[in-house]
Amino acid sequence: MAEKALKQTTFVWEGLDKRGERVRGEVAGASANLVRASLRRQGINPRKIKKKAQPLLGGKRKVRAKDVAIFSRQLATMMSSGVPLVQAFEIIGRGHENKGMQDMLLGIKGDIEGGSNLSDALGKHPLHFDDLYCNLVRAGEHAGILDNLLDKIATYKEKTEAIKGKIKKALFYPTAVILVAMVITAVLMIFVIPQFAELFSGFGADLPAPTRIVIAMSEFTQQWWWLMLAVIVGGAYATFQFHKRSRKFQHFTDRLILKVPIFGSIMEKAAIARYSRTLATMFAAGVPLVEAMHSVAGAVGNVVYGQAVMRMRDEVSTGTQLNVAMRQTQLFPNMVVQMAAIGEEAGSLDQMLGKVADFYEEEVDNAVDALSSLLEPLIMVILGGLIGGLVIAMYMPIFQMGQVVGG
Repeated sequence: MAEKALKQTTFVWEGLDKRGERVRGEVAGASANLVRASLRRQGINPRKIKKKAQPLLGGKRKVRAKDVAIFSRQLATMMSSGVPLVQAFEIIGRGHENKGMQDMLLGIKGDIEGGSNLSDALGKHPLHFDDLYCNLVRAGEHAGILDNLLDKIATYKEKTEAIKGKIKKALFYPTAVILVAMVITAVLMIFVIPQFAELFSGFGADLPAPTRIVIAMSEFTQQWWWLMLAVIVGGAYATFQFHKRSRKFQHFTDRLILKVPIFGSIMEKAAIARYSRTLATMFAAGVPLVEAMHSVAGAVGNVVYGQAVMRMRDEVSTGTQLNVAMRQTQLFPNMVVQMAAIGEEAGSLDQMLGKVADFYEEEVDNAVDALSSLLEPLIMVILGGLIGGLVIAMYMPIFQMGQVVGG
């Protein structure tokens, strides 16, 4: 009992096995001496034993969607190569750099060893493996084609993460520039312009209107900067919380986003790509259409499209064709509706939707590149106008004084 109570530490060891070949590995133990004794009982002559270096921040990071996507591809590759499921989880889990991901995978491995199905074991971690993921795995288990389904899941997760990455890319650049512009403007207002105002106070002449306006703005910023900061931070936090908790607010903001010039078109194409990719993957896995659409609604990434998919689900469950239900929402372009109609007629709905997803994923990629090219000169003009306007307003009195002296 005393030995069990000792804190376990991960040790990295190197040694020689019974055949004299060099081997290495990791093992948990209370001390280096206990680890050495354990290795010798296994027929290994240890040469080096040291504590495993821990990454910064303890190495336990948040499990990201990208981690799940990479894991899905690794598991699919191992399963298709004939590696047993439990051994695959052991290899992936032990080799993962993220301690949080490692603990989760080894926990799933323990559930599988205890007799749980893979879908049930994954379902215990709903934050990282949603209903869609678990339903696809369950369909693969029931049909005896788990390796094929895991490959489809891996492809689906990779495509989904690629779309998310493109959307973040479209958002990051303008957001970063706006923040930098706000910081520069605040520095000018609080530290630079007051120096000019003090200089101008001894001129004994009326200042130009633009200069007076900028000085008044500077004085307001100096006095109320804390209130302005609180309003910005509080407004951003309140908006985030409202969007997270209020379905009506989500619908309002998501519909508003779809109407924003240029960026709204990107979000619309991304939602259509996610809808098509998700439905194609689930339909190809043998999941019934009505059941699949419930998971699709949560995967489109936009409340407006999610609610439309749920209405389509209700119509399809009463016998309406999918393409007819899609047309009635008035959210899908005619090309997408026609492709769905052809797929239903030919019995190849999953293939047609897959082609639609490929097309719109490429459209999103091209649109993001075009947006970046458009934003660069536009942001330069805005920043130049903002900073240049402040500088000109501050130098106008100096120019006037120079003209008076020169006259």
